[in-house]
Amino acid sequence: MKIVFAGSPVYAVPSLEALHKKFGVSAVITQPARPVGRKAVLTPTAVKTKADDLGLPVYEFVNIRDSVEELKFLDADILITCAYGQILSKEVLESFPAGVWNLHASLLPEFRGASPIQSAICAGKTHTGVTVMKTELSLDTGGILLVKRCEIGNKTYGELQDALSLLSAEAAVETVGLLKKKNAQLLIQDEAKATYCKKIQKNDAKINFGNSAEDICRLIRAMNPQPVAFCGHNGNFLNILRAEICEAEGEIGTVICADKRGFIVKCGTGAVLVKEVQPAGGKRMNAADFVNGRKIKAGDRLD
Repeated sequence: MKIVFAGSPVYAVPSLEALHKKFGVSAVITQPARPVGRKAVLTPTAVKTKADDLGLPVYEFVNIRDSVEELKFLDADILITCAYGQILSKEVLESFPAGVWNLHASLLPEFRGASPIQSAICAGKTHTGVTVMKTELSLDTGGILLVKRCEIGNKTYGELQDALSLLSAEAAVETVGLLKKKNAQLLIQDEAKATYCKKIQKNDAKINFGNSAEDICRLIRAMNPQPVAFCGHNGNFLNILRAEICEAEGEIGTVICADKRGFIVKCGTGAVLVKEVQPAGGKRMNAADFVNGRKIKAGDRLD
C-alpha cells in the first residue's frame, strides 16, 4: 500500500516518523515556506524539515486543489493528513483509491474546526483525544475509523498538544494497519452532538475578571504558550501564563494580595493566584519576582 502524508507543523512530525518507520511513506505534502519572525526569514514547515531528513520527496503546493495531476502522478493508495492546513477538493479526494484519512485532535463530533485542543480546555472537558475520520468535502464530518482518548487534567495547551501529537502517531499507524487488512469499519458521526470551534485570535485570550476563577484558569491554560492570556495593568498589557484557583474577598479585578506566592486577583466567583507572568516587552518570570520588583501591589486594578 503506497502512502502519502500531508502535514505542516511540529504537531504532525511524530505521525510522519511513525508511518515511515512502520510502513514507508512514498511522498510528503506540506505548506510552502513562509516568512517567520521580525526579520521575515523564509522558513520551511517542520514537516518539510523532517521529510528532508528522512530523504523523502516533498511537495509544497500553494494550493493543493490546483495540483490534482501531480497528485495522480504519485499513484498512491492513501493520503494521511495531520494539521495540513488546506481544504481538499473532490478531485483531490478521488486521487487516492483507498481514501483520505485525517487525524483530528478532538473526540468527534465535538470541536470540529480549527482550535479543538484549546476549545476542549476552555469548555472544561475532562478528556479529549484523536479521531481518525475519512475525509469528506464538509468540515470534519466523515465516518470515524478509530478514536484514542487522553485525559486533560491541568495540562496547558502546549502540554496537551504534545500528548495528542504522540497519540496521533499511534493512531496513524493503527489506521494504516486496519486499511491494509481491509478491516475499516466506520462509525457515522452523530450530527445532533456536533460542536464547532473557530480559529483562535489574540482577542480571544483577553481575561475578563468578571468570569469565575475556574473559567479564567481554563483560559490561561488554553492560551499557553500561544497566543497567551492577557489583561491590562497600569496602561500596559500583562500576559498571564500560570494561575490557580484560590479564595479571596474584594472588588472584582483588584489585586487583593501580593507576596512571595505571587498575587491574588478577585474574580466574579472566587479568585486566582497568579504564579507566572510576562510583562509587556519583557521575559517570562515568576509572579513573585514581579511582585518583588514592585511592579504590582495590593490594590492595583487589572482589566
